[in-house]
Amino acid sequence: MPVSTNTFIFDPADALGPDWREGRWLGRIDRGDGPTPVIVAGGIVHDMAMVAPTVAELVARGALDPAAGEPIGALDALGLSVDSTPRLLSSIDLQCVKAAGVTFAVSALERVIEERARGDAGAASAVRARIEERIGGGMAQVVPGTDEAAALKAALIEEDLWSQYLEVAIGPDAEIFTKAPTLSTVGWGAEIGIRSDSTWNNPEPEIVLLVAPDGHAVGATIGNDVNLRDFEGRSALLLGKAKDNNASCSLGAFIRLFDDRYTMDDVRRAEVALRIEGRDGYVLDGASSMSQISRDPLELVRQALSEHQYPDGFVLFLGTLFAPTKDRDEPQRGFTHKVGDTVSISAPGLGRLVNTVTTSKAAAPWTFGVMALFRNLAQRGLLSA
Repeated sequence: MPVSTNTFIFDPADALGPDWREGRWLGRIDRGDGPTPVIVAGGIVHDMAMVAPTVAELVARGALDPAAGEPIGALDALGLSVDSTPRLLSSIDLQCVKAAGVTFAVSALERVIEERARGDAGAASAVRARIEERIGGGMAQVVPGTDEAAALKAALIEEDLWSQYLEVAIGPDAEIFTKAPTLSTVGWGAEIGIRSDSTWNNPEPEIVLLVAPDGHAVGATIGNDVNLRDFEGRSALLLGKAKDNNASCSLGAFIRLFDDRYTMDDVRRAEVALRIEGRDGYVLDGASSMSQISRDPLELVRQALSEHQYPDGFVLFLGTLFAPTKDRDEPQRGFTHKVGDTVSISAPGLGRLVNTVTTSKAAAPWTFGVMALFRNLAQRGLLSA
């Protein structure tokens, strides 16, 4: 279980938002003997391990009534930390970690720019100017998979501006990929990893859905789908190296379960805010408005399930329109991370996710996998036929 070497003070009003006592929250903590699924309701933490030993099984069984668990205290009095007991862990366990890419017009254009610039940040400015001159904001009005989208595709091919990224942006098929292995995600307060050989990269602030094995979305949280623009820009076939690295996927402290106080419509209209603060004094603020997404969140869930089953459920990153272009060190080279950057991602109703940037090599190694989890659960007598 990767942990942070930084010290953050866990405050539910900050990590979950000012209305945290009104929501129901699902996640995991370690009380000293291993990962334990918990549900927070009315501000009280309920240990759910005797109901089901994993978050995945709780969701699969629909066993999300906190009254069935053991109340262990108020969340704001529990003393949760990322590096001492009781320890706050990533909010999921056995779920597959999926992500939807190029779901906003702005991010689609940035992917095309990366591709045309061959992953060279210095060449991006000129490429951006040409593409924006031709396409501009018009693509944001195009509904993927329609006759209008097909006509735009034909025009862009004619002008030698077509790209595989535009195919998934306005074509009938969304880009759905596997972001990270099971149990490899990090959580609130942990260090997030950037490949040590990357020179052009950025955070991706996103809403993340928790989906049950039957395809029903049961809740949402915030996530950081860390991205390496140089690797993916050189070739889309390097997507695995751009996306799946040690500590390169972080999730909010807890998943907010849908109810009459927080629904899928809240996800659809969410405003996701981002702040990056560097040790060098650099500050970058950004935002991603879910109202501008090109495909409805449930359509992305449908496409993820169209030819696949997920018996342990999955989480789905919904994409971002955030595209960092504010120069950091040199003119025309845009943004890239430095070790020590603090990344904060927030959204109303879901709270704030905070992580500190390091390299994937320097981040705490991922050692607690599926075999280790089941050994631990067996030792604690939590497995049954």
